[in-house]
Amino acid sequence: MRLWTSVVVSVLGAIPALAQGPFSFSDGQAPRDVVIPAAVPVIFQVVSPGDAPLILRTTTLLNHVWFDAIAPYHTTAVGISSTIPRRPAAEQNDTNRNTAIFYASLRMLESLYPTFTEEWRQMMLSVGLDPDDASTDLTTPIGIGNVTGAAVVAAREQDGMNQLGNEPTDPTVVRADTGRPYSDYTGYEPENTPYELAHPGKWQPSITDNGYGIFRAQQFVTPQYALVEPYSYSNPAQFNAIPPVASNPANPNYRRQADAVLRASALMTDRQKMIAELFDDKISSLGFSALFVTVSQNMSLEEFVHYDFLTNLAAFDTGIAIWKEKRRHNAVRPFSAIRYLYEDQLVTAWGGPGEGTVDLPANQWQSYLPVADHPEYPSASAAFCAAHAQSSRLYLGTDSLGWSIDVLQGSSRIEPGHTPQQNITIGWNTWTEFEQECGMSRFWAGVHFPPAIPAGQSIGREIGTLAYDYLTAYINGTPP
Repeated sequence: MRLWTSVVVSVLGAIPALAQGPFSFSDGQAPRDVVIPAAVPVIFQVVSPGDAPLILRTTTLLNHVWFDAIAPYHTTAVGISSTIPRRPAAEQNDTNRNTAIFYASLRMLESLYPTFTEEWRQMMLSVGLDPDDASTDLTTPIGIGNVTGAAVVAAREQDGMNQLGNEPTDPTVVRADTGRPYSDYTGYEPENTPYELAHPGKWQPSITDNGYGIFRAQQFVTPQYALVEPYSYSNPAQFNAIPPVASNPANPNYRRQADAVLRASALMTDRQKMIAELFDDKISSLGFSALFVTVSQNMSLEEFVHYDFLTNLAAFDTGIAIWKEKRRHNAVRPFSAIRYLYEDQLVTAWGGPGEGTVDLPANQWQSYLPVADHPEYPSASAAFCAAHAQSSRLYLGTDSLGWSIDVLQGSSRIEPGHTPQQNITIGWNTWTEFEQECGMSRFWAGVHFPPAIPAGQSIGREIGTLAYDYLTAYINGTPP
């Protein structure tokens, strides 16, 4: 979490409200100043930074309640899951917007993370609000917040992600779970076991360890994500990636793409390592690049909510289509292919934390980043970044970004104390650079073959445009 901490300091430290102390309802921004800092530690306590489906669902639904909560205080916007009469112009101020946002956030956080009730109560008490005020008076911001929060909860608790552990309602759908929250109800089973690669072109769950003797076999994380209800389109079947023919072991490119991963592993620089770590954490990369934009462009509270919701729903909707494609192609990860091809032969590559480039048996090779718990193709991270970048370009009207992060010597999460060897700065002048290096970082770090990157980016860009059109319609009061 060291890199994440530096990102938080560099971005949130620039927010005047945090530096001034107590939250100001008239000048502050509840999502950025209070809700996000309260929610992020809880998210990382229960979800890995790399588990994008669960992180994106949390951030998107929080943004959804913020959007609906302030729609009655906008000149044209209408809610997505709620229909509340527009408030008079005299009430369209940030004091009311912030109050509504706090109560809407409370209702959503209670739904998403019900075991952290005390944390959410403290969030409200810290700004002088009563967490027990359940008013539904639509002439007040408290009532609007409570009603819109409840409306979004009702609309999304059973959206296909199985948050409550009781989906689907269709009795013809196979259930493979025991009714636990977020468990798979689709009956997905990998074609390989963690112990045997019977089908070398197909995904193999990895065996992970914590470095202290605890080993676990992976399961496909939320394979039902492919069935979740999207916002900006009706059916993910309209998005298709070209089949990953190079992942067929009968194809000569199977070996070539494995060798390309090994070469990248051997040549990985400190800058590439730190970029890979940043983009592996979707809050630090997607979330805080958006926060940087809102701060650097001095966005109003309304602009912040609209922009942040846009980028989150773009990535969220992209993930639904990508998970559909991951299930369809079920492609092998580099670690499995490399071990299959070379077994105990020596290969030249990164040798593990602090080891640098070495010769080691192929069956001991590991990617720089932990292997994600889902099939390889297309790259989800490349797709998320493409959707994020495309929606940002459209909303902001420019490709310019100008985001940079100072990374301290030895602050690596993977190689603490070793990487980087000296203080460095990583950054991107444009969203195009951001998108491209995000995708390439997955190849540098050994978790994707090269074809998975443009395959993900193509889908992400397309959905980024759809997300912009979708949300713009709601902002203009002309929803589809």
